[in-house]
Amino acid sequence: MKLLPRIQVEGGAEWLARTATQCLIDEARLSPKPGLVDSRGNGAHLDLSLALMERSARSLTPTFQALAQQSWQRPADISLRQTVGRLGREGERQMMLATDGVNTHRGAIWALGLLVSAVAMLGGAGRADAITRTAAELAILPDSAAPKTFSKGLRATHRYRVPGAREEAQQAFPHVMQHALPQLRQSRLNGSNETHARLDALMAIMTSLTDTCVLSRAGMEGLETMQLGARAVLQAGGSAQPEGQRALAELDRRMLALNASPGGAADLLAATLFLDRIETPYIAN
Repeated sequence: MKLLPRIQVEGGAEWLARTATQCLIDEARLSPKPGLVDSRGNGAHLDLSLALMERSARSLTPTFQALAQQSWQRPADISLRQTVGRLGREGERQMMLATDGVNTHRGAIWALGLLVSAVAMLGGAGRADAITRTAAELAILPDSAAPKTFSKGLRATHRYRVPGAREEAQQAFPHVMQHALPQLRQSRLNGSNETHARLDALMAIMTSLTDTCVLSRAGMEGLETMQLGARAVLQAGGSAQPEGQRALAELDRRMLALNASPGGAADLLAATLFLDRIETPYIAN
């Protein structure tokens, strides 16, 4: 593989970092999202706000850029996996400083960090399927320096015996590739504007994801409410249709009543938006 001059690598890494950051901001601003922070308010969260989410996203730009620089045209091996893990943990510390200790984007650092690294490993461009397969190759490798303590998400996966964010990445992001990205593009083809297309993509993720954020806050009742409610939105024709909008409003009401917030689905929506932007030059070919 031909190596690019350093100036091209740095330019590509900067663009990937800005793109990843903007996708996090776009996800946060998207409205109306059931139970989640959006432009209407804080959703089911007492400690989050849109301004905080945007500040958190911007604090991660240097992390994404470092991940891209360190991963550029490198193979998936233990050395790179450990580097990616270290940079991700450093990014998490910067995020926590920016948010005064509030966990805003820990899951997104994992998902988008892997995808940014994967694009860089492929030389700064690629189709979504190649990117997610490359990210999976990296995700399955061990990181000996990873913390041994369980996060809330990991505790939920063990308690309910369900897959979580780790497995999603190791399986090449099936909820993004098989559900969200196809739905995003189909809704556009059907005439939906970008807001409705993105909301439909979120619903597509929520129909089957075992969202550990929801499980942690509302148990299996919350998860079933999320999945059934998201299916109802899509079965009604999506968020662009009046019946779909009513179903979405009902899902939002129920999620708030359960204090449930699908943060895992939100992270995967940001990943979907990122892959969509990276792959756009290939779509017409």
